[in-house]
Amino acid sequence: MTATSAEQNDLGPQSGHARRWLILGVICLAQLTVLLDNTVLNVAIPSLTEELDASTADVQWMINAYSLVQSGLLLTAGSASDRYGRKKMLVTGLAVFGLGSLVAGLAQTSGQLIAARAGMGVGGALLITTTLSVVVQIFDDTERVKAIGIWSTVNSLGFAAGPLLGGAMLDHFWWGAIFLINIPVAVVGLIAVVRLVPESRNPSGDRPDLIGALLSTIGMAALVYAIISGPEHGWSSSPVLLTAFAGVAVLTGFVLWELHIPYPMLDMHFFRNQRFTGAVAGAVLVAFGMTGSLFLLTQHLQFVLGYEPLEAGLRTAPLALTVVALNLTGTGARFVGKAGTPATIATGMSLLAAGLAAIALLGGRAYPGMLLGLVVMGAGVALAMPAMANAIMSAIPPEKAGVGAGVNGTLAEFGNGLGVAVLGAVLNSRFAALVPGAVGAASLPAVLGSAEGPAERERVMDAFASGLEVSQLVGATAVLVGGLLAAALLRRAERAEAD
Repeated sequence: MTATSAEQNDLGPQSGHARRWLILGVICLAQLTVLLDNTVLNVAIPSLTEELDASTADVQWMINAYSLVQSGLLLTAGSASDRYGRKKMLVTGLAVFGLGSLVAGLAQTSGQLIAARAGMGVGGALLITTTLSVVVQIFDDTERVKAIGIWSTVNSLGFAAGPLLGGAMLDHFWWGAIFLINIPVAVVGLIAVVRLVPESRNPSGDRPDLIGALLSTIGMAALVYAIISGPEHGWSSSPVLLTAFAGVAVLTGFVLWELHIPYPMLDMHFFRNQRFTGAVAGAVLVAFGMTGSLFLLTQHLQFVLGYEPLEAGLRTAPLALTVVALNLTGTGARFVGKAGTPATIATGMSLLAAGLAAIALLGGRAYPGMLLGLVVMGAGVALAMPAMANAIMSAIPPEKAGVGAGVNGTLAEFGNGLGVAVLGAVLNSRFAALVPGAVGAASLPAVLGSAEGPAERERVMDAFASGLEVSQLVGATAVLVGGLLAAALLRRAERAEAD
């Protein structure tokens, strides 16, 4: 890492950077711009369905285009930040993200919005990798878990603020305003980063692996496309099977490419570290459960329970607010110190699974049961997420902080996209099975609009609620099994290191 002489005096190995907490606030602001965009779109789904004539698949691609492009580029962005400078990548990411938000806000068709969201994913990749890598650089071991906890809290604040902000904007403006609101935040972030964040880099960092980035992006996009299109075309149909096979083949090629080049985007030998592997499994499934659940809940609150966008946003906020409250009080960091990383992750993932199950069994047609599930989910995320991020970063050499942040971000974004795709596909399949006439329909509003009488509309909404229940139970099972597996791998790694 290099820095100016003044910065070298501030950045000591024992105490960290003298302005580290102020810098943490600045980079969390930059991170917030990306996180808001992960969830702000959810409450606009009914508006997009009506005003852009968007189908359910279109809406899923509006969400997944951003996640998949971002996840495909995170590792390359992390490597570039290590080599060329983390501050430079922060500034570039904010500028690209702000420009993409402007284009998205002015989009006139579903295709234009999907393309703009993909462009925003490029800026998001630069931001996510540099924020976490800067945290690792400016905090020493004694404060790093607490700092990562605050960084994770901002992630959850984005989940809370996104639906609230989106709902408030949609009550007064057209849907494009939910993207334009990113621009002033990006401008403030740019000014603060330029003035406060020190430059740091590893001059001997590896070259960006552009081919690896291309292969990973194509492979993940193909897999998620197969999952999204499965309910519509049939899981055994040729387009779905061919796309899924192509995705697996491209990702296999990605692994082989990474194993045989001198400067891999992702060093596959990291997976020999059981601490790394366990944290990887947990990180994917936390994102899978939380984002997939939120994608379904915002539609359920508006389509079935009849809430307006702002009301729906307010009713999803308890999940993230619980995370914020527990992390700001240091509960997660203290739990890690007392119980250890494996037990913390096992407890957190079990709570997350229990929350998903509570939503499925108690929240189908009434909000109180849903509220209980959201609070329990929030407690689980508050415990598991910081512990897993710290485990991933601790398993990677400090000079590879950007790549480590890229790995963490890739897993989260891939989990986000997979959660929306898998749980959305389960919901659609169950819905189509209960309402055969809905097969091939563009969206739930379209089915409701063609329903003959109140009784038929009630049957359609009951089918949607049943689909929500099944999909949440699928998510709960995956989270619980994955959490226990992750904890077991981390426990085994700790024992091996002790021996």
